[in-house]
Amino acid sequence: MSKTVVIDTSVLVSALLGPSGPARELLRQCLTGKYKPLISNALFQEYEELTNRSRILKKCPLSSSELRELLNAYYSVCEWVPIYYLWRPNLRDESDNFLIELAVAGNAHCVVTNNIRDLKGSEMVFPDLRVLTPAQLLRG
Repeated sequence: MSKTVVIDTSVLVSALLGPSGPARELLRQCLTGKYKPLISNALFQEYEELTNRSRILKKCPLSSSELRELLNAYYSVCEWVPIYYLWRPNLRDESDNFLIELAVAGNAHCVVTNNIRDLKGSEMVFPDLRVLTPAQLLRG
C-alpha cells in the first residue's frame, strides 16, 4: 500500500526544473505508485498557476506539450480530496494553510516541501503529521 503524501508546489517545480535529485525521484515514485499524492482544488490551482509562469517555462527542459503530458500523468495518480472543514493552523505564510488542511482531510503520512520552516510553528499542532523534505522522505 502506498503512503499518502501532500507535495508542495516547491517540490513539483524542483522536479520539473532539475535534471535529477530528490524532488525528481519523488515525482517518479509517485508516478510508479510508491507514494499516493493528495490534491485539492487549491493545490491544483497553485500547481497550474506556477507551472504556467513564463520564468518557470523558460527554465523547464520540457516542451509545453511534454510538460502538460507530465502534469496530466501526475494528476492521474493523485487522490483528489475535498476539503469540508478549514483547520486554519495559522502558519507564518497564511497561503500555506491549505497544505495542512489537505493533509489532515486526506489523512496524509506527511507534507513534502523544500520550505520546512514555512510549515513549522503553527498554532494548531497535528502530532501525527510530519513535514519533510523530499530527501528526508526518500531516506526514511
